[in-house]
Amino acid sequence: MNRINSGALALSGALLSAAALAQQDPASQIDDPQTPSFGGPDSVEQVIEADRTPRGGYFETELLGPFKDWQTGLEEDHGFSFGADYSAVTVHASDVLDGADDSASSGMLRLYGRWNLTGDGKSSSGGLVYKLEHRHAYGDNAPSGFLLGNVGYVGLTEPPFSDQGTRWTNLYWRQSLNNGRTTLVGGFLDVTDFVDVYGLASPWLHFMNLAFSTGSGAIDLPNDASLGVAGGHLFENNVFVIGSVVDRNGDPTEIGDGFDTFFGDNEYFSSIDIGYTSAHSRIALDNVHLTLWHADAREEAGAPSGWGANVSWSRYYNDRIMPFVRAGYTDDSGSLLEKTVSLGFGYRPGSIDQAPGDLIGVGFNWGEINENSFGPGLDDQYTLELFYRWQLTQQLALTFDYQYLQDPALNPDEESSHVWSMRARFAL
Repeated sequence: MNRINSGALALSGALLSAAALAQQDPASQIDDPQTPSFGGPDSVEQVIEADRTPRGGYFETELLGPFKDWQTGLEEDHGFSFGADYSAVTVHASDVLDGADDSASSGMLRLYGRWNLTGDGKSSSGGLVYKLEHRHAYGDNAPSGFLLGNVGYVGLTEPPFSDQGTRWTNLYWRQSLNNGRTTLVGGFLDVTDFVDVYGLASPWLHFMNLAFSTGSGAIDLPNDASLGVAGGHLFENNVFVIGSVVDRNGDPTEIGDGFDTFFGDNEYFSSIDIGYTSAHSRIALDNVHLTLWHADAREEAGAPSGWGANVSWSRYYNDRIMPFVRAGYTDDSGSLLEKTVSLGFGYRPGSIDQAPGDLIGVGFNWGEINENSFGPGLDDQYTLELFYRWQLTQQLALTFDYQYLQDPALNPDEESSHVWSMRARFAL
């Protein structure tokens, strides 16, 4: 992940994928798996479970049936489950900075899994969780830096889709206790999996603009695969608490160096989420929470310290629509935005039986630029995003996306830019 300190930006980073809290009906999910957890939609165990949930599709095929049966048997016999996907994104803008390219594209291969070594593998268990990726641009430009570097908009579209090459996102031990109400993790974490979680945060499945993902652009996130610890607990009254401390200097391409930076540099990102959910199984869907975070200064990189607060509300109604309202504030630090407000909704265009994988998303964001990162006197930005995800088969989905960017702060020659994108994901 790249950082945005003094003009460079932190792409998304880290994970607490929890064990199962309770079993739920797939029909209660807007995009989540049958096994709920503290983790968001991109945490490893949630992705594995979600890809097993029937999504239907315009075309029905059983070509991968034997492979899926083998996957299931491997977990039942040995506690080892794994998944893989390949995603590709292309982005095009109507108005860009002088001399800049008006398009970018890239792809990503991900291998991820869990190996439950103690307990029942569900409510009370311990296991190893991993995610390994290869991120590659198809040309000179990758989508992750396209809005900032080419359009002059202070923000990111599809932050993970860079040209970073082979890198880790997760490699950690997960321990679940108290029938799944308590989860502890330690190792190389991706904090975006458990900080400021809500059900439409995935750049592989949902909105493309970071304004509608973790932190809404107003959290100075550390890199993926940062060494640290985290834990979450769900109380009997459905109040939950999730906290973390991770390294601010982690490098996902060289995770072994994380021991030196964690114990030697002593520069950390810390967070605590306090929230309420209607039920264990809906923790990412029916959710109101407050996120508080602090980032230490990074002496060698010359990055400032800072702190911030984010609030979020979302509710999934009638298995069809999930409105959300989210806001954030940053004091100092190297985040993109100092103040931000996002609102919108996700909507299933058909019934669960007709189109369980199709999804419509609409989001609007107002953002005040962080002077600490980009200097004073820049205009506020306004962002509208619309997407339609079309589930062609159980394994293959296409997402068509449109963004309207009003007053891109770093491009004074343009009042707006229209951005059209397409994303494909094939999952095993």
